[in-house]
Amino acid sequence: MYKKQIAISVAIVIVMGYLYYLPVKGLIKPKEAKSDKTNVLTSRKASTVTVDMVSEPAKAAIGAGLAAKINDLEGQLKKASGTDADMLQQQLAKQWDDDNQPAPAAFYYQALARKQNKAEDWLNAGNRFNDAYKITQDTLLQPAFVTNAAEAFQNALKLQPESLVGKTGLGIAYVNGAGAPMQGIALLLEVVKKDPNNWSANLNLGMFAMKSGQYEKAVTRFKTLLAQKTELEPTFYLAESYKQLGMKKEAIAAYQKCKEMMPDQVFGQRIDEYIKELKN
Repeated sequence: MYKKQIAISVAIVIVMGYLYYLPVKGLIKPKEAKSDKTNVLTSRKASTVTVDMVSEPAKAAIGAGLAAKINDLEGQLKKASGTDADMLQQQLAKQWDDDNQPAPAAFYYQALARKQNKAEDWLNAGNRFNDAYKITQDTLLQPAFVTNAAEAFQNALKLQPESLVGKTGLGIAYVNGAGAPMQGIALLLEVVKKDPNNWSANLNLGMFAMKSGQYEKAVTRFKTLLAQKTELEPTFYLAESYKQLGMKKEAIAAYQKCKEMMPDQVFGQRIDEYIKELKN
């Protein structure tokens, strides 16, 4: 099972990045949002990005103490073979998970999946690649992450054709640039038809609705999620959607909830700017 702490960490990174990437005025309009991102995503083959390339910055992020554990396991892996190597790759994947670093974890799950062809490993790899894509701003890494994610979910679905996790992940990868975006949306809609409360599918359908300026649809998706449980990411996106719809009172209330869920001073100051703007 994908660790809850990883999901929480990813959500915080995403929201913080969103806050500082966008101007205080909020989301750019759909026409302004168009870019050559599709071309960017096809500019680098997945094979040119390796685990070593993503491990080094990840080690810097987690600090010397935790990186020492990774270095030790990597040293053992270089000397290992067969089942011992598989065991060490599993340990490295888990350690990177524990350290909240999805990119290197993804590559180790991918290596296991390519050897053993187990659906669980493919799903683990795909989920981590999607998360790595979501939190990075590096346009050189993004195409590799999204391509590898699509490969992982496609292989998982060959083994488990009805897997909702596989269909959700593949849909996300397609929308992010690994395939036809509408095909990805169709997969996500298929998932929510079978499982109306599916968290990941609803969250991403809501986000994609925001990107296309369909804020009413986005609100519905995020409210579906928040009816299940209160989480930072959908609450923040709900506030953004309300703001774009001119629903100031609702937007302010949602922003206030974000502050309560993440009592970080810098985060709070940025949220206060959003609220001040709405009150003026």
